[in-house]
Amino acid sequence: MTETTTPNYRRVAAIKTADDFANYLKQLGIRLEFDRELQSGPDAPLAQAYDLDGFQLGNRFSILPMEGWDGTPDGKPSDLTIRRWKHFGESGAKLIWGGEAVAVRHDGRANPNQLISNEATTAALENLRRVLVDAHREKCGATDDLLVGLQLTHSGRFARPNDKKRLEPRILYRHPILDRKFHITSDEAIFSDTEIDDLIGDFVKAAVRAEAAGYAFVDLKHCHGYLGHEFLSATTRPGNYGGSFANRTRFLRELVAGVRRDAPSLKIGVRLSAFDFLPFKMGEDKRGVPEQHEGRYEHAFGGDADNPLTINLAETFRFFDLLGELGIKLVCVSAGSPYYNPHIQRPALFPPSDGYLPPEDPLVGVARQIAATAELKKRFPQMCVVGSGYTYLQEWLPNVGQFYVRTGQVDFVGLGRLVLSYHDLPFDVVNGHKLQTKRICRTFSDCTTGPRNGLVSGCYPLDPFYKDHPQAKELKVFKEQMK
Repeated sequence: MTETTTPNYRRVAAIKTADDFANYLKQLGIRLEFDRELQSGPDAPLAQAYDLDGFQLGNRFSILPMEGWDGTPDGKPSDLTIRRWKHFGESGAKLIWGGEAVAVRHDGRANPNQLISNEATTAALENLRRVLVDAHREKCGATDDLLVGLQLTHSGRFARPNDKKRLEPRILYRHPILDRKFHITSDEAIFSDTEIDDLIGDFVKAAVRAEAAGYAFVDLKHCHGYLGHEFLSATTRPGNYGGSFANRTRFLRELVAGVRRDAPSLKIGVRLSAFDFLPFKMGEDKRGVPEQHEGRYEHAFGGDADNPLTINLAETFRFFDLLGELGIKLVCVSAGSPYYNPHIQRPALFPPSDGYLPPEDPLVGVARQIAATAELKKRFPQMCVVGSGYTYLQEWLPNVGQFYVRTGQVDFVGLGRLVLSYHDLPFDVVNGHKLQTKRICRTFSDCTTGPRNGLVSGCYPLDPFYKDHPQAKELKVFKEQMK
């Protein structure tokens, strides 16, 4: 894929000095600040405690939730899942945001190996948390400043509960672009209001089980094109769950009421795609181009209906106001969807097998997410805000993260893909250790290409365990076919 990557997109690994990094950002015309000197020790910005309603989190790193493709068919963690969660504990991060996307019932699984919350899996999910906490204690000592949550989800339009290669979507409305893109041709997949009422009950039961398993909070997922996110763009849906902003947020309000009623000790968080754009597709030169759409585009929450490749946070502000009214302070900010505009959600130089080459330098996407997050934090200083989109920064990740935490523009630096190759980067940064550059994620996207082709998700290029995994050979074949 290297030959067709835009020549002007410099590899971050080749940017060796602060002056070079600053000059390249200026050349791109983007505003992305960073500290030239990285601090360590107890007084360092990234090592500072954070007070969440009296609970002291030990530092400013967060592990973002993964969507595992390596659970058992009945929804329990496998040895691979347990290994990943052990790494989460060893990471040194003090906020584990959801850890894993856990489906609240079978038809909501994004793949046939995603974890499920039910009576039969609760003990295994409890053990998963225990493995993480024990690993953290062994690596870092104290665990009384560690907060561990569980992300609850229904994959909605992107559900594949029975076959890794077959969508079995459940949707909220007929979408003018995504229906065509993902071959939805009838109304059969649409949730009725009554079915949504039942689904809310399933979410609440899953929260009760999370409380019983010892999790401190649940994330009621509203991001990346999955069902919770789709509610926010359901402007054309009739009934109680579509149309007005009040109706499009009824799902969240009912979830919160149920969780507070039946699992009162749980904190509640929301991971949110704070803005969205038109879906993209591969153009003639293999780079992403926006899908064609005439007239106003009403289905990009946090986007501009008249110019759907730009941000308009008016409704995102309303959503944050609602979170405040509901007493929710934990918010993790993301953007877009990996299924239809991945370059704004997880900036990368190399696309997965079902993706397109980046239509912009990935640093533009990083800056876009960080700027939107900073704007939200400025407007809602009382919120505990976790940022996303940092992985592509590579060697410069700690310097950028330190600046935005130090200046109060974000509370936690969230790490996703990078954790698969270099899970203990937070530990190294906080303790002043030199970065292990050979373990830094270079966004080769094998961790996505693997699952897209029915394999388990891991860092095949950089993690020796996955480099020697039997499925590494299969992945190599798929990548050869991509060329």
